[in-house]
Amino acid sequence: MSLVLKDITYRYSQETAYEKTALDHVNLEIHDGEFIGIIGHTGSGKSTLVQHLNGLLKATEGVMEYNGENIYQEKYDLKSLRTQVGMVFQYPEHQLFEATVMEDVCFGPKNQGLTKEEQLERAKEALKSVGLKEKYYEQSPFELSGGQKRRAAIAGVLAMKPSVLILDEPTAGLDPKGRDEILDLIKGMHEKMGITVILVSHSMEDVAEYVDRIIVMDNGSVLYDDVPREVFRHYEKLEEIGLAAPQVTYLMQDLKTAGFEVDCNATTIEEAKAEILKLC
Repeated sequence: MSLVLKDITYRYSQETAYEKTALDHVNLEIHDGEFIGIIGHTGSGKSTLVQHLNGLLKATEGVMEYNGENIYQEKYDLKSLRTQVGMVFQYPEHQLFEATVMEDVCFGPKNQGLTKEEQLERAKEALKSVGLKEKYYEQSPFELSGGQKRRAAIAGVLAMKPSVLILDEPTAGLDPKGRDEILDLIKGMHEKMGITVILVSHSMEDVAEYVDRIIVMDNGSVLYDDVPREVFRHYEKLEEIGLAAPQVTYLMQDLKTAGFEVDCNATTIEEAKAEILKLC
């Protein structure tokens, strides 16, 4: 396992009148190579949670381990951790700041102490992996489209060769086509590179087709942690906490109610299609 959270609690504005518990005794194990979706409504704690995974936030209570080491121990190398556990924030285009796309993607490898040649090699490899064409390499990142900016920002993290890639609402603000392109890109990177991917979202539709495991956050605690089909069994509870299940879930429930013998636990369009074809 690569990431372990033991009784992680985090309080904002501790010991003031504005104190708020954002995480409440969270226990999780995230294993190498997993593709995980973390979902929850606004204020559920999902973004606060992932900011603990690379030490951007330090828990008020509890222990956070990476590869068996407590990251809160004295003299632990947090800089090294942040190259291994890469974070792409919501609206990642706000992470872009260099004069050209290439310079921006080279920034991380440069901070790792790599030579100029190594930086360029890493950057080109990363840009190729996210499907950004060479004609954009010497352009200002601010001249790119929304989807292209997302790709450039993801490339900037990938160039550091992280073992874990965290993406916090990577499709926010994109149109449906751009959203699907980014999610397909993330899925492809996971399959080709074998890295651990943690996708944060408030949308079941975004994660249903892609992830192998879903962690549902509610009021700073883990409500569910299971494979998608098991999580979606609780669609009524999910509605209670402000999350809608994928449309496929409702379709299969409606068919079952209408008397058709279908598996209500189908979670993807392909699974639903296979169930419906059985009726023919």
